[in-house]
Formats: sequence, C-alpha cells, structure tokens
Amino acid sequence: MITIEGVRREYSSEVAIGPVDLIIPAGGITALIGPNGAGKSTLLTMVGRLMGMDAGAIEIAGYDVAKTKSADLAKIVSVLRQENHFITRLTVRQLVGFGRFPHTKGRLNRADEEVISRAIDFLDLGALEGRYLDELSGGQRQRAYVAMVLAQDTEVVLLDEPLNNLDMKHAVTMMAQLRRAADELGRTIVIVLHDINFAGHYADRICAMKDGRVVEFGSPEEIMTDAVLTRIFETPVQVIAGPHGPLAVYY
Repeated sequence: MITIEGVRREYSSEVAIGPVDLIIPAGGITALIGPNGAGKSTLLTMVGRLMGMDAGAIEIAGYDVAKTKSADLAKIVSVLRQENHFITRLTVRQLVGFGRFPHTKGRLNRADEEVISRAIDFLDLGALEGRYLDELSGGQRQRAYVAMVLAQDTEVVLLDEPLNNLDMKHAVTMMAQLRRAADELGRTIVIVLHDINFAGHYADRICAMKDGRVVEFGSPEEIMTDAVLTRIFETPVQVIAGPHGPLAVYY
C-alpha cells in the first residue's frame, strides 16, 4: 500500500503540486490520468523519491520514503522515468541486468541471471537480448527498460508514460504484459497514462489529477463517465459501451 499525506511541491508562488492525500491499495494497476501539467509525473517521481517534497509524507509498504535508506528503498520500489539515458553500447541483457544492482551491487550470480532471463522472456525480448540498444527501435528499447524495472523484483513498480514511442499494437501488448505482471507476479503498478481508454480497460483504479491535485479516485466504472471526464479534461467527452468495457470519445 502507498500512503500519501499532505504532499506538496512548490515551484513558485503560483505553481504548486498538492496538497495531495491519497491511499493506493496494494496489488493491481492504478493509473494516473489528467491533462498536461496536472502533476501526474511529479507525484509519481516524489513517490519514488526521485524528487523531494516541500511538505507531507509518503509511505510504501510501511516504509517512510523520505527516511528509508536508498539501498533498502530500491528493494521495495522501482521506477521508470520518461527519459532514459543509458549508454547505447549496452545489450538488452546488460540493461536488464542493471535491475539486479540493488540486490547484487553488480556481482550477478546464477539466481540473478535466472531473474534477468524471466524478465526478458516476460517482455518477449528473447530474440533481442544480445542486441545493442542503439540497434533497437524506440518501442523495443522501451520494452527493455520495463524489463529492467521488473528484474529489480520490487513489490511496487512506478512507470511514467511507458507507452511512449510505442505504436498501437505494441502499446496494447505492453499494457497486457503489465496486467499480467500485476496478476501473475503480484506487483503493485502505478502508471502515468495519457490514453484514458487504456486506463479504463487495464487499470483496477484510476486517479485523476488536475491543477496539481487529486480530483477523482475510483474504479474505471466510477471515473469513466461523461460528466467526470468532461470536467477533468475541460472538453466534451462521451463514454460509450465498447466490446470490452466503456470507451471515451472526444468530440
């Protein structure tokens, strides 16, 4: 479980995130949605302690994010940011192996190699594991980064727009794989998404943000309504019945 209490980040007297009070239950997928500048990525990076807070407190599985040692926190929560700047002359397997660093400090053993192989197989990267990152498409690299995060083998996984650089086919595949990670591996996944329909179809819970605050939190059925989405995005939205659940249509 992730508990966020009174969290605030101030950029100026006119621009701030929070205060945010939110409890994200353990397990499943929680999607953060909202218009650009709503504070989704900022909140995610504060939860992962990649950005400091000006006020408030965050706990993950009972650990105070601000006070827990980095080495211990890295065994509890893993984070994938939007921007990744790894040296391109790494192979996919070498990149995924970085996910084991909190556990091994670079000294991989047979058990670590097995975890790396499982993460590579889970993201269907077996045929690419010997390829260098600069030889891959943007979508292939994105899958490799997600495999690295899964190889870290943490209870909580934070993903900031992991569908970047993915076409429709691979975006669907990625969300299906994350759904499997939540269901089969028991991970708690918190993900920033721009596509509300991916959130509605794959997430267990949706947290909607606007102007730096949480304005709605609930099940997809509760959030995927004309009134709620129109208010959040400030543009007319109609929710229709799709073959696999509600679909938001913008007009």
